[in-house]
Amino acid sequence: MVALAVLAALTGTTVYYCTAMPGESLSGALPALTAAESSVAQELRRHVTQLATKIGERRATEGDSLRRAESYLQGELAKLAAGSAKLRREPVEGAPGDPANLVLDLAGKQAGPLILLGAHYDTAPGGTPGANDNGSGTAAALVLARLLAPTQHELPIRIVLFANEEMPYFRTAAMGSLQHAQGCRANGAALRAMFSLETMGYFSDAPGSQKYPAPLDRLYPDRGNFIAFVGNLGSRGLVRDSIERFRRHASVPSEGGALPSVLPGVGWSDHWAFWENGYDAVMVTDTALFRDPTYHRSSDIASNLDFERLARVVVGLQRVVEELAAAR
Repeated sequence: MVALAVLAALTGTTVYYCTAMPGESLSGALPALTAAESSVAQELRRHVTQLATKIGERRATEGDSLRRAESYLQGELAKLAAGSAKLRREPVEGAPGDPANLVLDLAGKQAGPLILLGAHYDTAPGGTPGANDNGSGTAAALVLARLLAPTQHELPIRIVLFANEEMPYFRTAAMGSLQHAQGCRANGAALRAMFSLETMGYFSDAPGSQKYPAPLDRLYPDRGNFIAFVGNLGSRGLVRDSIERFRRHASVPSEGGALPSVLPGVGWSDHWAFWENGYDAVMVTDTALFRDPTYHRSSDIASNLDFERLARVVVGLQRVVEELAAAR
């Protein structure tokens, strides 16, 4: 009995350590959209429509689809590249089709450490147009770049659009985010935070619309109406810090967890590459396949996305990044 009691106490402590988050998630009816959120929703829709509807599947081995996406994204980021904001193309080595990461550096008043926002703009194989995975994250990164670029913050901010996150490149040497993270490590770059913006635009208020890998199904809500902040155990401090800041500002529910990376889904995006190189990193996500029935399917189209709720997330993230870049 003593052994069972000790085991139960240890289990409870571990669960609390991984899942207890500061602040309170928004509950009840959402407040009316602000004018800023309404404008952001329209901008997000425009970007996702261009990527998922006008271009569609985005892969280096599928004709010129990835290059067309890169051209569009480069054009959008180039509008911001003036003064202390610098845009560069970072080729992904060892991969077919000449894929590249796009890197926008917003210089800070101080040299560092850096706040990095990243999203992959390629799509999964099989003909998916990738509106949610990951047109939503890419669009969010573009909007955040526009919102953050006009102000010189105390700390530098970097926005990176990654190529080659999807299979067959995921967790291989030809993964765009892995090469970028390795470059950060080789250059001795210090990162205050890395946020991977991954599959962010599908929401549902229906009971049972949110699934989880066991045993998380007993710990989190069963309605897919929230945005999630997900890190590994080593990134627990960043998960807690970022979600606490988010909850002070955002007009959408949020959940967070610093979880063992062996759990399905926890490391399934570009943040994994930064964990591998010793950096704290957090995935901001709607939980992808655990919620969105169109994940990696041809039905992943723009009309499925809730751009208003995605806009609430983006505006909340803007405040998080601004606070982190204030060097407090």
